[in-house]
Amino acid sequence: MAVTRRVIRRNRGQVLAFYAVLMPVVLLPLAAYAVDAAFVSTRVAGLQAATEQAAEAAAQQLDVGALRSRSVLAVDPLTARVVAASAIKDSEPGATVDSVLVAGSMVTISSREVVTLPFNFLPAQAIVIHASATARLVGGYDRPSSRLPLPINNF
Repeated sequence: MAVTRRVIRRNRGQVLAFYAVLMPVVLLPLAAYAVDAAFVSTRVAGLQAATEQAAEAAAQQLDVGALRSRSVLAVDPLTARVVAASAIKDSEPGATVDSVLVAGSMVTISSREVVTLPFNFLPAQAIVIHASATARLVGGYDRPSSRLPLPINNF
């Protein structure tokens, strides 16, 4: 019985040593990977939102010549490209516009951004993320009465 107690007392510090080895080998790289993944997903969401806003801004560029000559709603391709590039640069300075495709009243924008990882846990130190969005120019009108203040009293 005395031998058993001595063996138990000798093994008491093993859990502390186990966690001292486990921490840097398993848990710290796992935490670094989680931070890298969260950072990349945040950048992807930001690039997607900027691309969608740029597509909506580019789709609002009416081709006045086509409207007057053929009564067709179409997007001006040159102005749409300039507006899309400007809109992306304003909201995501590191992003670049890959392509702006204009087909009648439809605008499709593809963009990309090179993201440097904060912890470099993955073999690549930087990754390239892509986003694309499509918007359409539609006819309609803004009711002038919607801009008037609401009446206070009803008579």
